[in-house]
This record gives sequence, structure tokens and C-alpha cells, in this order.
Amino acid sequence: MNNGRLLSLGTGRLRTVAAILISEVNRVIPVGRLIDLAWDADPPARARGVVHNHVHRLRQLLADQAEIATRGQGYALITDPGAVDVNRFRELVSGAREAEPWTAVAQLRQALGLWRGEALADVPGDRVRRTLGVGLTQARVAALQELGERLLLLGRYGELVTELTAWLAEHPLHEELTSLLMRALQASGRQAEALDHFHRTRRHLNDQLGIDPGPALSETYLAVLGGKPALAPHFPALAPHFPDRSPAGPGPAVPYAPGRPSAPLPPVAQLPPRIPDFCGRLRELAALDQNLDRVPRPDCVVIAGGGGAGKSTLAVHWAHCRKAEFPDGQLFADLRGFERPPMRPGTVLGTFLRALGVPGAKIPDSVTERSALYRSLLAGRRLLVVLDNAGTAEQVRPLLPATPGCLALVTSRRRLSGLMVHDGAALVTVGPLPADEALELLGTALGRQRIAAEGAAARELVERCDRLPLALRIAAARLMAHPDWSLGCWTKKLGDERRRLRELSAPEADLSVEASIYRSYRALSSGAARLFRILGLHPRTCVGLPPAAALAGREIEHTRRHLAELCDTHLLAEQAQGHYVWAGLVHSYAAQLVGAEESRSDQDLAVRRLLDHLLRSKAPYG
Repeated sequence: MNNGRLLSLGTGRLRTVAAILISEVNRVIPVGRLIDLAWDADPPARARGVVHNHVHRLRQLLADQAEIATRGQGYALITDPGAVDVNRFRELVSGAREAEPWTAVAQLRQALGLWRGEALADVPGDRVRRTLGVGLTQARVAALQELGERLLLLGRYGELVTELTAWLAEHPLHEELTSLLMRALQASGRQAEALDHFHRTRRHLNDQLGIDPGPALSETYLAVLGGKPALAPHFPALAPHFPDRSPAGPGPAVPYAPGRPSAPLPPVAQLPPRIPDFCGRLRELAALDQNLDRVPRPDCVVIAGGGGAGKSTLAVHWAHCRKAEFPDGQLFADLRGFERPPMRPGTVLGTFLRALGVPGAKIPDSVTERSALYRSLLAGRRLLVVLDNAGTAEQVRPLLPATPGCLALVTSRRRLSGLMVHDGAALVTVGPLPADEALELLGTALGRQRIAAEGAAARELVERCDRLPLALRIAAARLMAHPDWSLGCWTKKLGDERRRLRELSAPEADLSVEASIYRSYRALSSGAARLFRILGLHPRTCVGLPPAAALAGREIEHTRRHLAELCDTHLLAEQAQGHYVWAGLVHSYAAQLVGAEESRSDQDLAVRRLLDHLLRSKAPYG
């Protein structure tokens, strides 16, 4: 536009050259860059002359408003930056960040009102749109996020839901804005709609990109699912990284010599408190004791099991029982291996080094150097290191001591086979509780008299909870809150497959069996995740390899690899070679997922494949 008049730039390369100059106003753009951006493929031999002609034409069109100056081997569009809508947009957004919420909302609406569709949509050339347009689109999304955060702060949920719903209808893959919409819906009391949006976005991401939702959106889902207010997520593009270092404090310098046995370590006792009513797990406790007493003793023991199996409780209980064996103390870290984001080894090492008396200014930058310093400090000492909720062997390896007097006790939903193969780790597997230990846990929580009075119902309740400690503790908490409820009546509620997962949740404590299973599920590869969902169509909690392959519509070896991944995360268990079982609660979750994330036609096709296989092989369902 020139002094209020629309300028006709046509639909050809003149428009492209104009867009490049305007996007970098008051900056010299080399002719070579103009040529690279203006031509998608190899430019013609006379491209430089074509660019010169276009610049000449633009000078004529903009003569009374802007100057296009020649500077060396390039051109610069010289004008008031505020005359360019992109710059005006950025100025308004920048000002909104410092303003009061209601003022910021007005400025952000004004900034977003400058947009007329997609960035550079009417500019010919894929390369220029990729190079310049992507950044502009990201800035637009960021501004929409800024607006959303302030509308949430002001309690204007309805406006936000309306705006985001319209945007996401055209851009369904935007995870940041989906998270914002879910938070607005939750704040409006529309939890079911929030969860529906998550599943819809998950389908779009899987169908179009072959990926699962990222960490921040998944965290929002877990918060909404658990009835907990969803906090503003930290998406990687928006969360700046600050080095994990502390400046040197005031005072005289003290010579520092790490690794001297004569230099005493400060006392460290970082173990969390153990559960006072811990019971059972006799087999696993004995296995841990045996590993401690072995000669030679392993430097690392992995406690592996499914979500909610009580791995952390077991590790902390055993560590308290045997801490006298480690007179130099105990270090503890939750590695958040199945959370998003997980703890970085460098961050954990920084925490450990500070606990061991290293001044912040003396902590190295690199993980390798931190790990070496950490091992030097532990040399010749007897220390227990508990690494809870590990995600991968790579996350654990820099944190392992390298001295015979120390022991690393690691818990994970995975077996972490790499630690066994390369680091000589021992493995203790934690499964469902034996029936008598599960009843003991329930009796400890509810009182043995109450269990004895309804023995049959108590035994049925234990099985409905798959003898899973997390499910049993949630069930006990629900029953303790309602002493007038009979065990039989509540157990019948758990008999309804559609209600069981919903009943086994404690939103006020941010605990649920469903959320626990979801954390394992989202860590799967896309292929294993699809197989997990499809297996939810199987009518039983046991399945053979050929029927599983038929359901998935994949080759046997392809299916075998994905089944192995499901077993590694303890979502399935291989009962015998080629025969797999899973807990009823996990099966219920898979059945719920397949209904939410697979189309009806895909479900019907999978079932037909299974029936065809069974008819051909004359095999039972499993």
C-alpha cells in the first residue's frame, strides 16, 4: 500500500522480491540471497538482471514512500520500520509483555488483527515461504499463546475457547495451542471436552506425522485427567536454557582438592521417608539382600516393573533397612524418566556434587567432567545411591559410582538391559503382589477386622485391582474415606470395565492407575503404541504372536519386535515363548485408547483380520 493506495505487484517474481526486501527493511540484502530465495530451483543465467529490473520497478512504485538503496552488491529498502505491518506486529507484542493483563489483551488483539491469512501466502516460491514465512507463523502462534495466558489470568475462558477452537480447526497439529485450549476448557468445568481435544490431536499427529504428542501437551493431559489444575507448560521453543552453575560466593578462596580420602565428605542422608505400613515383597527383599551379600558384589542393581507396582516404595524401604552398610551416606534422585522432561544426568550430577560439598563455581560444565569429579569424590567410600524412575541406561550411566564400596539402586519401568550387558548390573523384577501379600496390604490400610468380615469381597477386590499396590492403596483410600461402604458393593463397581479405571483414581492426591499406565504408553515407539491400542480389541488378556500379528496387520517378525518393546516396559509379559499376558487394568486402558484413537473402520478391519486368522488356523483366541 502506498499512501493509502493498493499497489498492484502482479503474481510473479516482482512480488517475491518485494516481500524479501520488506521482510528485512533497512538491512542490506545481497543480490545472491535475493536470487537464492526468489528461485526455488537453479536460477537462470540472467537472474541478476531480472532482480535488477524488479528493483527498478519497485523504486518507481514506492518513490514517494520508501527508498531502495544500492549498497555494494546488494539492496536495502529504507523506510520507517513502523510502516511495515510485521514490525508493527512485533512492537505491539513486545509492549504487551510488559503491560498489565487487560492492556496486554488489547495490544495483542491489535497485533493479531494485522494478520490477513497465512504469512506470505500470496507470494510465489516455496523457498521464500519456508525461509521467511515459518518464523512469522511461529511469532503469530507465540502471540496467540501470550493472549491466551492473559485471558486465562483474567478468567475470560469463553473468549479463549472460541478463538482457539477456530484456529485449531485449520491448524490441528499445534500442540502448544491445544494445551492452552485444554486448560481453558478445564477451567470452564469442561474436562471431558479437554480430554477429547487431546485424543483428537493425538490422532492427527499420528496419522499425519507418525509421532505422539510431545512432553508439554502430555503433561497437560495428565493434569486434566487427574483433576489437577494444568499449569502453563514449558514447550522447548519457549523455555530458555540456563547453565546449571552457581557463581562463587564472597569470602577467601579455599584450595580444593577432590578425591582425597583424607578429606571427609559432608553428611548426606537424602533418602525419602519410608512408608510405615510397608508389607510383603518378601521374595524381592531377599533378592536384594542376596545381591548385597554376593562376592563379588554388583555395583548396580535394577528394580524393574510396571507402573504402580511399588518399585520406589520397595527401593526406599530396603535402602533404609540396609543403610548401616553405607556409613558415608545415601544420595537420592528422582530421574523422572517417564515424565516430560526427564531429569538430565548433568543436572543430577550438579545436585549430587553440591550435596558432597563442591562449591557451585567449582562444578564443571560438561557431563563427562562432572561424572569424573563425582566418581573421584566417592573413591574409597561406602555410599548408597538410589536412582528412582530411570528412563534409559544412558540416563543412569553417568551417575553410577565406580568404587566397590558403593552401590547404585535403580528403579525403572524398563529392564535397562544395557546396564546388565555393559555395566554388570543385577536385575530384580517386581510384578503383582501374591494374593496373600495383597490382602495383607489391604488389611493394614483398612483394618484386619473389616477384611475378615467380608473375606470373599476382599479377595475379589484384590483381583479387581490386579494385585497392584498403587491400585490397592487407591482403593483402600476410597474405602477409608467412606467407612459406611461395604467392600462387596464397591467391588461390584470395579466389575464394570468402563468404570474401573475411573474409580481407581485419587484426584486430590494426583494419583490414578490410568495416568500411571499412560506414562508407560507414551514412552513407546509409534509402532509399539499402535500395537498396544489394537490389542485392546482382543477379547482376552492373553494373546499369541500370530493372532497379535493378524490384529495389527503386520508381519510376524515386525509384531514380535513391538511385543518385545511392550514387554520391556512391562505393559505385557511373555508367559511362554510366543504367548503374552497382560493385567486386566492395562487391557481396559488399551480398549479405551483404541476406541478413542482408532477410527471405527480401522477397528472393524482389525477384528476381521483376527477372525480370518482364527478361521484359517482353527486356533483359540489366544
